Amino acid sequence: MKKVTLYTDGACSGNPGPGGYGVILEYGGHTKELSGGFRNTTNNRMEMMAVIAGLAALKEPCEVAVVSDSRYVVDAIEKGWARKWQANGWMRNKKEKARNVDLWHKVLDLLEKHRVKFAWVRSHNDHPQNERCDRLAVAAAAQPGLPEDIRGVGTRKAG
Repeated sequence: MKKVTLYTDGACSGNPGPGGYGVILEYGGHTKELSGGFRNTTNNRMEMMAVIAGLAALKEPCEVAVVSDSRYVVDAIEKGWARKWQANGWMRNKKEKARNVDLWHKVLDLLEKHRVKFAWVRSHNDHPQNERCDRLAVAAAAQPGLPEDIRGVGTRKAG
């Protein structure tokens, strides 16, 4: 399996508000950057979209090291929360529904195709790739004519 490093970040101007995501894929000395955005979204959704966009860009199963400054994403995967929510009918506990279920479905589906480990990095701490992903995300959020973020069933507006 090819070994790929995937750096991700999401940004939002207001929460909710216009948001963007930035991705850097590194493999064998090559670098690819991706970005996109939505006009009414949340920071957590953009953090998740960065992971989705990066993993979806891989053309074959890979061993992937995802580096993210999002505790929400990293902990939900590495601590098994997202799988637990899924197993419990997308409930975080007996009273509280999980948020961003539409995107968690996509993340978990993509994780089935690759061997993935997530690592957290502190944001705005002079990590070159994280800083570049942040710039990509902020620039994407500022683009005119961004599409609406269509939320799936079982999500809340402020997710």
